[in-house]
Amino acid sequence: MGGFSGNVIAITGAASGIGRATAVKLAGAHATLSLCDISREGLRDTERLCRDAGAAVRSTAVDVSDPEAVNAWAADTHRAFGKVNAVINNAGVSLSGAVADLSLEDFEWIMGINFWGVVHGTRAFLPYLRASGDGHIVNISSLFGIIAMPGASAYNASKFAVRGFTESLSEELRLENAPVRVTCVHPGGIDTNIVAGGRVTPSESLGFETVEQAARDFKRLARTSPEAAAEQIVRAMARRRRRQLIGVDAWLLEKMQRIAPVAYQNLMVAFARKSRRE
Repeated sequence: MGGFSGNVIAITGAASGIGRATAVKLAGAHATLSLCDISREGLRDTERLCRDAGAAVRSTAVDVSDPEAVNAWAADTHRAFGKVNAVINNAGVSLSGAVADLSLEDFEWIMGINFWGVVHGTRAFLPYLRASGDGHIVNISSLFGIIAMPGASAYNASKFAVRGFTESLSEELRLENAPVRVTCVHPGGIDTNIVAGGRVTPSESLGFETVEQAARDFKRLARTSPEAAAEQIVRAMARRRRRQLIGVDAWLLEKMQRIAPVAYQNLMVAFARKSRRE
């Protein structure tokens, strides 16, 4: 896929899943990459894959919930390559559990990464994207930034927040005719280890008792590969789309939410009850 040759693109959460697959896809499109993640080992593997695809790439261990660390990474990226054309704020974690059972620290943890990580990445790179004259911000929300599910209150909150932040940002930049476009991405079920690597507070009422059980339930619904998701993200960037749904589930459930914005919740409750019985 063309259109990215010579572009410098920064990606958070690049050690695995959608982040890794997107990095490799862009490497094949001749982009120059600056990658970050909290996992040094995973980053090294992604960096090797990108170099094998012919890309110039550097990687940095960064906690995206730390604004100073993200600012330093952005400045280092610009210093190393002389410009930044795009940032993909992809880093994310999962948290499952009933509202009554989750701790305040649980909510703070997921918001720090899923929401504040997007805010920090956007703010840190925005001056460099403006200066490039052809900037692009891609923020990864979720299907769960469009519909709510029982047991996903904290995750829903973080991804709804990403959606609202990103859509408002897009309007602001368009209002001032800034040379920066914005894309909000809503993946449905992607076959990654996000749940297995996340946090689960056991809940009998929700029908899961362990991380392993929650991960198995998620895998049953995760029909899209990270590579397929990456291809659609890169295509959305090339076509300058403001919004990108990924997966048949995302398209169908987004349409259902638009048609029945309140009644769809009955289906979510029925689905959760069926899952609990199984």
